[in-house]
Amino acid sequence: MGMLEHVRILESKVDKEIELAKRLMEENAQLREKAEGYQKQIDDRDAIIQAYKEEQRAIESGILSALNRLSQFEDSIEQKTRHQEDPDTADSPEEETRGEPIAPAEPPDEGDEEPASELEAPEEQD
Repeated sequence: MGMLEHVRILESKVDKEIELAKRLMEENAQLREKAEGYQKQIDDRDAIIQAYKEEQRAIESGILSALNRLSQFEDSIEQKTRHQEDPDTADSPEEETRGEPIAPAEPPDEGDEEPASELEAPEEQD
């Protein structure tokens, strides 16, 4: 094999490598474009998620505010009702029991107790 033949083989290999490098650069450009498209989709979805979270916070805040106002309204109605029923006890501590005295608990009747034999632990079997 002569020197000229070696040069031609070398040129052929260089041409193949150049062609491979061009294909890889084109593929790289296509992949970069795809990656940019995917990144844009991710950014768009992140913006949607952020807007959704803000909307959820606003909804939650609105619900809590409405519940708070409802609670205050119920309290004011309850106070007005108590005041109309008995103006002297509207703000007294007995309002929970509506002015009725609390009766002491009665001791249980002796007949209500269970027999002692039922209360004892069962014997272990061997």
